[in-house]
Amino acid sequence: MGMKRATTFAAAAVAVVLAASACGPSDYKASDSTQPAGAAAEAAPAAAGPGNQPGGQLAASVTEQLGSVLTDSAGLTLYRFDKDTAKPPKSNCEGDCAKTWPVVAAGDVTAAAGMDPALLGEVVRADGSKQLTVAGWPAYRFNKDAKPGDINGQGVGGVWFAFAPDGKKAAKAAPAEAAPAAPAGAGEAAPGLSVAKDPKLGEHIVDGKGMTVYRFKKDTAWPMVSNCTGDCLAKWPVVPPVDKANAKGITEKNYRVMDRPDGKQQQTVDCWPIYTFSGDKKPGDTNGQGVGGTWYAVSPDGKLITVQ
Repeated sequence: MGMKRATTFAAAAVAVVLAASACGPSDYKASDSTQPAGAAAEAAPAAAGPGNQPGGQLAASVTEQLGSVLTDSAGLTLYRFDKDTAKPPKSNCEGDCAKTWPVVAAGDVTAAAGMDPALLGEVVRADGSKQLTVAGWPAYRFNKDAKPGDINGQGVGGVWFAFAPDGKKAAKAAPAEAAPAAPAGAGEAAPGLSVAKDPKLGEHIVDGKGMTVYRFKKDTAWPMVSNCTGDCLAKWPVVPPVDKANAKGITEKNYRVMDRPDGKQQQTVDCWPIYTFSGDKKPGDTNGQGVGGTWYAVSPDGKLITVQ
């Protein structure tokens, strides 16, 4: 079977330069796919609109004006109000204020990649409902933000400010704090991978922007080969190298970087090349799941997540 498989893909395979301690066939005796716990259960209903819905999978979105800002699963900016208090948490936005600044309901929320989950909490409002807090500050959306990336609420009245992922007011870092440029040929720098939870897929890997990570069934792990080239890469961009220290919740076994013939480097998990999908427009999207019967989300240990 191994010879037949190698022959089938020989024409399309992309040669790679393997690390000194390459992946071996003994690493792949177990099943390479997994069903998430509760996969047969129905997925949770999607939120009807921005309003007072929970935050879902939060993400850190980089903006030119403010640097990194905290967004909800729909990509809408989250805000804090200077007239609130964080210690103890208390909201002072009621009535008409809460119509302009819809509260982010507590409940279904997952910390953004690289964010300390302990920063997330909740506060009971005057009407008895529960509101999400970030570092103690109650979280809101702005009703004039119409699409992902809008930050129309920034600085309104001198008291409303976008959240940074650490719960402080978003502010662009000084140039001196910028990360140094990667050396030539070293590939693009990338934020760390982490694990998100989807009602249908269960735990799966996401990149530093919270976007779902996928594997291609036509690739191989022994040897490490990517069979996604040309137009395929336009739809399925490679995940650039990520240092182990920046990865959270990912199994470190055979967590390697492979060199592609096009000069790019690609991250692998358990020696399998990983990608994102151009059809996913915001954190939490899983539109690439099952495409062509060959593309699937990836579990924290690098296995395919197959959902019937």
